[in-house]
Amino acid sequence: MRVTLTVNGSQRTADDVWEGESLLFVLRERLALPGSKNACEQGECGSCTVLLDDVPVCACLVAAGQAAHRRVVTVEGLAPRGELGPVQQAFLEAGAVQCGFCTPGLIVQVHDLLRRTAGAGLPPPGDADIREALAGNLCRCTGYEKILDAVRLAASRLPVMP
Repeated sequence: MRVTLTVNGSQRTADDVWEGESLLFVLRERLALPGSKNACEQGECGSCTVLLDDVPVCACLVAAGQAAHRRVVTVEGLAPRGELGPVQQAFLEAGAVQCGFCTPGLIVQVHDLLRRTAGAGLPPPGDADIREALAGNLCRCTGYEKILDAVRLAASRLPVMP
């Protein structure tokens, strides 16, 4: 089947997609967007988190056909090509990136949290809010403290969030 969707603001089409193929496979293998990582393939780790119509989802659990004619934002779409977005910059500055496997999913999830917070005119999220938002994203390398530092840093810059 042919699947047409909007990815990072551009209409994209994937041909010869089989019915059970995941959105993650289409993004990585058919559309050459390797940012979302394939780790558990069961929706347990969050490494493949993308925004589907502005809602964070594990791309490994979404059938590609379910994404047809919808908007998908991957980690590659959070900043202009060749630049870092505010969350990505905060992760680098705080030293929150180690092996990098979980990082794309964490960054997409944090971007969504801060977008929703700023969009509602709320104060920056506290640690409990951050931990709740990241509960579905697993990191095997860190003790999460540097990740929390990165989220706090990005949150302190909320006025510049897109």
